[in-house]
Parts: sequence; structure tokens; C-alpha cells
Amino acid sequence: MDIPNPDPDRALEIATELAAWAAETIRRTGATARAAPVRQKAGPADIVTDTDEAVEAHVREVLGAAFPGYGIVGEEYGATQGLPGSPYWVIDPVDGTTNFAHGLGWCSFSLGLAAPDGTPLLGVVADPWRGETFTAVRGRGAHLNGVPVRAADHTTLTGHVFLTEWAAHAHWPGMDALLADLADRHCTVRVMGSTALSLAQVAAGRATAAAIGEFHRVDGLPALLIAQEAGAIALPELPAHDEPLLLSAPGVAEEAARIWRRSRERGTARGTH
Repeated sequence: MDIPNPDPDRALEIATELAAWAAETIRRTGATARAAPVRQKAGPADIVTDTDEAVEAHVREVLGAAFPGYGIVGEEYGATQGLPGSPYWVIDPVDGTTNFAHGLGWCSFSLGLAAPDGTPLLGVVADPWRGETFTAVRGRGAHLNGVPVRAADHTTLTGHVFLTEWAAHAHWPGMDALLADLADRHCTVRVMGSTALSLAQVAAGRATAAAIGEFHRVDGLPALLIAQEAGAIALPELPAHDEPLLLSAPGVAEEAARIWRRSRERGTARGTH
């Protein structure tokens, strides 16, 4: 089977339709999530619900029919290999399952398309609780509910918001040093519980910067593209698996990178957090 070049318009249409369906499913099942069975995966802080599995299964079915030969990498069901040289989809059906399972309204659906070399081509992140859907196609800018968005025009971290996430339930190396430097700058830090949504807030100009200690494609790649298409600066531009990532508005990129590198050096030197 020949693998056609991705049609970005068709891919975006199907991806946004799936995001709308997933958001509605998450909202509908969210009211009963706390009463539903929660199962552990790697440990007590790594959990899955019926909603995670049902959403991913449906999305895989739709994508498999619409894009035969493409690969799929999902949070719950792992990797399905596509034909050689094919693009692949990345899915996190409920990014922020712990929040979802505990009745906290901050989680997201994340879907992206990547080239065979991992370059992000398309990203969609849906926030079921606020009715917001972030989208981006490579080279076309970023949008929120169809309206173009841009990273903040701030020139300092001071007085603004910095988002980060734990590495599952734990601090990551250098995180404490970073938090201390940000506190010294009167930069307010928030840990909200969804990597995809945290990174997307930089695209919307709500957070001036965001950082994660371990990059994973399923929840990080779509939001990374959305933020970059909104003008945010990524360090590195495309992280490897489990590599840390810093996103920042252009005007604070130098300041953020400086304290980011210092925090990483301190974390590595101490061999602790």
C-alpha cells in the first residue's frame, strides 16, 4: 500500500471531530468517575479509568479507518505500527486522569499527527470543562476555538504565571531549584495536573512559560506544536522521550533558559531533586 502525503485539512477536520466527541464523553462520564473503578498501571499514582480506555479505543477505530497504514501511539494501548515511512498519530485520551478520577475539572484530550521522523504536523488539545479546543497545523499558526492565538508579549517572568507538572507523583531533578529561582523573581508557579493543558496555556498567552521534567509524545507533542505555532520558544525544539522541556514566550525566553539551565545543573550536580 502506498502512503499518501497527509492532507492537513482532512486530518484537522477528523481530529477536531474526535476532540469534540472525546470532550463530550469526558464531561458526561466525569460526574460518575469518582464512583467508577480506578485501576493501577505502574503504581498508585499511575491510574486508568474506563473512560480512558473507551475514548482511546474509539479514536483508534476512527483513525484506523480514515488513515489506513498510519501508525498509532496511545497512552493506554501502546504502539500500533504503520507501514514503513508512514506518519503516525499520538493519543492521550484523558491527560490528567488523576484529576478526572477525583472530580477535579482540569484534564484534556490530546491528539496529534507526526511525520515518520517525529516532527509534529498537527496538534489538537481539547479542554472538556471550559469548552476550549486548541488546534495547530504546522506552518499555519495556532488557534483556540478557531480564533488565532499568540504567546504573551511579556518581557519578564516577574509577576506572571509559570506552569509545570510533576514527573507522575514526584519532583524531577532540578525542579526544586527552578521553583526557588522563580519565587525569587515573584513569578507564580502552578502545578495543575495535565501536561497538554499546561503547555497549551503558553500558546494562549495565559502562562508566560511552562516546563516539564519528562517529555512524552502522547501528551506533549500536540501541545508543543500548538505553542510553537503561537510563537513560543521550545528548549529543546523537539525533545527526545523522557527529556525535559521548557516552553516560554519569546520576550522571556532568554531569562527562562538561563534559570532553566542553572536548575538542571544543580539537580544533576546534587544527584537529587
